[in-house]
Amino acid sequence: MWSAPTRQALPIILVRGFATGDSADERRLTYQGFNDGSVYPQKRGENYIYEGMILRFMKSDWRYNDATNVVGYYPSQMASPPVIPDELKDFDQSFFQGRVIIDPAMALYFLKSENPWKSLWVFRYYDLCDRTFPIYGEALVRLIDFIQALCAIKTQGQKTKVNIIAHSMGGLVVREAIQRTYPQRSTTAADEAINKIVTLGTPHKGVAFQLLRDLRWLPIDSADELEHFNPQNQADPTNPVSAVNFARHFPVDRLLCVVGTNYKAYNNQAAALLNRLAPISGELGLNYNRSDGLVKQACAQIDGAPRTFIHKSHGGFDSIITSREAYEIATRFFCGDVRTRLRQVRAEVKRGFDFFGKSEFFFGVSVKPRGVDFELFHQSKEAENCYGPFRTGDFSDPNLTFPWADGQKLVWEGYLNTGASLSKTDFVMRLEFYVGERDAFGVGFSDNIVFSKQYYVRAVVQPSLQLYLYNSEDFMGDDSMRNAIPMRKTGGGWEF
Repeated sequence: MWSAPTRQALPIILVRGFATGDSADERRLTYQGFNDGSVYPQKRGENYIYEGMILRFMKSDWRYNDATNVVGYYPSQMASPPVIPDELKDFDQSFFQGRVIIDPAMALYFLKSENPWKSLWVFRYYDLCDRTFPIYGEALVRLIDFIQALCAIKTQGQKTKVNIIAHSMGGLVVREAIQRTYPQRSTTAADEAINKIVTLGTPHKGVAFQLLRDLRWLPIDSADELEHFNPQNQADPTNPVSAVNFARHFPVDRLLCVVGTNYKAYNNQAAALLNRLAPISGELGLNYNRSDGLVKQACAQIDGAPRTFIHKSHGGFDSIITSREAYEIATRFFCGDVRTRLRQVRAEVKRGFDFFGKSEFFFGVSVKPRGVDFELFHQSKEAENCYGPFRTGDFSDPNLTFPWADGQKLVWEGYLNTGASLSKTDFVMRLEFYVGERDAFGVGFSDNIVFSKQYYVRAVVQPSLQLYLYNSEDFMGDDSMRNAIPMRKTGGGWEF
């Protein structure tokens, strides 16, 4: 039913999140927050300063072009300009009039670029001054129509799909287009227009404390937007734009949900408190605040879609939108050529088991690629996102409170890009494993560390594929095979 995805560089649309109040401040932001980055003074070289997503894409090997001014967004209808350049006269003339329009002069300038499909488009939906989701969805589809028409000039009429990166409510805006606007054209219209989507902290299943309606924590002029944050609406199968209906309109394997875990770094203390006061089912009550400060971890995911955790907050400095991790994960999902899955095959806890109490174990992993000093996946006690609690030493417990990523003990699923590797003959990633123990009776300790160790996985791709495990960075020396432990190839992959 669905078309095949592509790894080639495509136009990228950036969609911002929710705006409080009357959105006046947000309309003044030139790139809607996607030009904000972070400084990492403890790191060196290329890892020191992250310029933000816009500039990083423009400086990357892809050399993306800034197409922001090609399209204008207006609160009222705009008339068509008196003169349309000859190069654009074959376009649908409605593209030049309305509330979302192409600027002819900027469009001509854009078309002079060598690769117009390597372009960045900021979707400024708040400039429309009409805070309703149907309007947002229609405007996004119109923008994609513009991009496809412009790129078709350089691709001999071939329709170009787009990739999308959306922060917070921006992901719900994208789903509005996919689940309500595009189906008015055909059942496969969204699939034919969009290649892949990355959502950053999007409340796909709602915001937990939206159920506390009497608190009236947000202004009434955004009531339509707030209804999309309601967990009951997102779980309603009769709601065409609910989370449970997404898979009917778009292939879930082409949506990556990036989930933040660092609620302590989020500056909105009211939201952090409300998240703790409004736990969701299976979260062990007030003991946990499993969120990025605003969106619960479980709510930032679509069932069946790949997801990854990063220890970042919902917004602000070094957050889920301004961190280097967001860029590295998104680009690998869009263009990565090695799909990687990490599964737990066997487990045996050999220490721990509190003598007087009732031991429970938590298992977590963090993943970092060589050459990029930033994680692609993060689990830790601080992030409150480890798998468990396990009451057996072999991790065979059914019905976990914090379950595996799938029914086959999937730990992490992600993409690597051999083109970004420091070597053409191999690539390396570091896996950091953690097993923690707590006493559920309260007699023993609650923070025992049973196991914590880093391993390095090296994939040698030439002359033939072979995977090796290292306990240290011996692969960096003159003898790269020193202390290398060959992995065993099985029907499902490589075991270590």
